[in-house]
Amino acid sequence: MPVPSVRIRACNDAPLRADADYVLYWMVAFRRTTWNFALDRAIEHARALGKPLVVFESLRAGYPWANDRHHTFVLQGMADNRAACAAAGIVYVDYVEPEHGAGRGLLEALAARAAVVVTDDFPASFLPRMIASAASSLRVRLEAVDANGLMPLAATDRAFTTAFAFRAFLHKHLRPHFADFPDPEPFLDSEGLAGARLDPAIAQRWAISPADDASPAARAAQVAIDHSVAPVALQGGARAASRVLDVFLTTRLARYKDERGTPDEQVASGLSPYLHFGHIAIHEVFSELMRREGWTTRRLSAKGGGKREGWWNVSPAAESFLDEAITWRELGFVTCHHRPHDYDRYESLPEWAQKTLDAHASDEREYLYTLDQFARAGTHDPLWNAAQRQLVREGIIHNYLRMLWGKKILEWTSSPREALAVMIELNNRHALDGRDPNSYSGIFWVLGRYDRPWAPQRPVYGTIRYMSSANTAKKTSVKRYLKQYGSGSAGLF
Repeated sequence: MPVPSVRIRACNDAPLRADADYVLYWMVAFRRTTWNFALDRAIEHARALGKPLVVFESLRAGYPWANDRHHTFVLQGMADNRAACAAAGIVYVDYVEPEHGAGRGLLEALAARAAVVVTDDFPASFLPRMIASAASSLRVRLEAVDANGLMPLAATDRAFTTAFAFRAFLHKHLRPHFADFPDPEPFLDSEGLAGARLDPAIAQRWAISPADDASPAARAAQVAIDHSVAPVALQGGARAASRVLDVFLTTRLARYKDERGTPDEQVASGLSPYLHFGHIAIHEVFSELMRREGWTTRRLSAKGGGKREGWWNVSPAAESFLDEAITWRELGFVTCHHRPHDYDRYESLPEWAQKTLDAHASDEREYLYTLDQFARAGTHDPLWNAAQRQLVREGIIHNYLRMLWGKKILEWTSSPREALAVMIELNNRHALDGRDPNSYSGIFWVLGRYDRPWAPQRPVYGTIRYMSSANTAKKTSVKRYLKQYGSGSAGLF
């Protein structure tokens, strides 16, 4: 099936060159060789032009919050992609920038002999600016392809203020897009895609050579990035992502609806880091879940109307997971797509939220902590400290405690603007899904995005939804969580 045109965006007016040597796929966000519309589009061009394919995956040193944790996770995925391309005989160029700016000019050099360049259309972080800069410098056609979610971003007409409104939009408009899924195994037939030849001067100029035996962590340690944030035990890459998906669907999904909010129970999917770095596609997650549910589109409810359950017509556990993985995740992507210049700024909050937060910005705080105290889990609150320790050690926070974590930062900083800055810094620095649209959704939800006013008025919060550690400990089970991540547990802090 051809890649749907609604997912393809021409980034410049440069021509497609039929007399060039190969088609270049510049992999920057969807770091996988399966279930990938962008890769499918590059293969489409290669077959139409009778050209081989070159896959170019790069890792910059100068991106915000670059550190050993993020680098190692990406490098583990690059190893999987290198192996997949090698098995298909396709030329794969992986370039890990040793220091900021060292890779300048490499894309242009690779594109000089390309018929067309295809890349990933990701709506957040530094990637939109990077692609726009490349579009202006390349003398060949550059296309960006959206493989972010089930709903193409260009098929939405606005940013949505609530999950209910976006869910209703999905119920009305998502059906046609079930007919257009990416190829699960695009390299299964690689005939004609192999055999590309690169200019030898490129490898010499940028010191590109086959990867040595150094581990991803060792390679990251050689790069000029922040080495104070250590790698975590969680393994990156497409193969690891598929294993995590299988474990979740096999052993945890049945308990997901009832226990996902319980810190003592580990029933979350664990897929967020893999979705963020593009090591797995939401299309693959959806397809495997629905295969196990025995689902077809004929089971979709005739009317959804924005209700949280019932439209998919699958098990309650699957309905609950789909609302998180599709509705809430893609809501954040749509926001970033339609609000590219302010999705991560205080001014993007709803008017009512800004009004109530600003009215209470000067309220007296019982506790005030610095960024360093927050980072070191040095507050008076054992449950908050435990959540921060999990973030620092593992690169994740339990999904329910992540909300409490943010609410308390709002309460313990001198202003809501400072609270936002602290949340973004801690999350993007330590979390494996930091800088993701879905991650920004969680941070801004703390301050009222996608929410409504809640009575009564409270100090600091105003009418922003309130949460407390004491109520959280009463509402759900945290004893084992506190034992694992409390002050007496082993490891950092």
